[in-house]
Amino acid sequence: MKAMTVTTASATAVSSTDLAAVDLDGVVKRFGAVTAVDGISLRIRPGEVVALLGPNGAGKTTTVDMLLGLQHPDAGKVSVYGRAPHDAVALGLVSAVMQSGGLLKDYTVAETVRLTAVLFGRPRSAADEAVERAGLSEVAGRLVGKCSGGQQQRLRFAMALLPDPELLILDEPTTGMDVAGRHDFWTAIRDDARRGRTVIFATHYLEEADAYADRVVFVRRGRVVADGTAAEVKALASGRTVRATLPGAVEADLARVEGVDRAEVRGDTVLLHGNDTDAIARWLLTRTPARDLEITSRNLEDAFLALTSDEEPS
Repeated sequence: MKAMTVTTASATAVSSTDLAAVDLDGVVKRFGAVTAVDGISLRIRPGEVVALLGPNGAGKTTTVDMLLGLQHPDAGKVSVYGRAPHDAVALGLVSAVMQSGGLLKDYTVAETVRLTAVLFGRPRSAADEAVERAGLSEVAGRLVGKCSGGQQQRLRFAMALLPDPELLILDEPTTGMDVAGRHDFWTAIRDDARRGRTVIFATHYLEEADAYADRVVFVRRGRVVADGTAAEVKALASGRTVRATLPGAVEADLARVEGVDRAEVRGDTVLLHGNDTDAIARWLLTRTPARDLEITSRNLEDAFLALTSDEEPS
């Protein structure tokens, strides 16, 4: 994705709760013979936290670019708080935190945020508050070039907060952060959502989508293939998983067991996915020396693999 785009005016409050934060209606975007987005329709309410997930090339980046006004659809309509995306960005209604770019390495963290505050016409107190909210107070005097990847990502977050946007778009926001940093970051995001800010994020950490998103949207080949709560999306991937300790197991042999749709071997642990988990468990207990057997429901990773796989259904 492209570097963070900043705008020139503070956000104008959006008071109507009936107005969609994001509305994509039959959106199509082509690049030559390639259709990157193929008829996506998606409506997001103010205050929702939505995870936009999909494999590389699924159309996520192009969709986000259209929300930021960086690309225009070839068909369909895109609106942000009832406005054209470019107008919404110009009004400061939208901020984005991207994975790379947009930082001056020879400035300190505090100088970078204060400079951004000046561009938005915000006081120094707003810059200092953004630094604190992003968890950067202890490194405020450090040169950006000396900051870790996680600290630089926090800095982009602080900069994105300055226009006080109604919509915050995050691309891999916690890349480079440690576990405690990721927890603090998402706590701040959920606090913002409770105050009405809308958040759309893309991440490879599926457990973050499971834990913090109100809605999970899976995109495959430019189309929405699943849209709902994490529990609803996980339920779309039918079947359960049998986990057991079975030293020396061979994945190919396990895959041939009746009722097994997919088998994985991770060291001494085997994971057998299928619909008839009772039969799989009986086979393990009566035909093998398996121990520590456990049957669990599919997780979000299982749903992701099942619903976004490039394999065409037979």
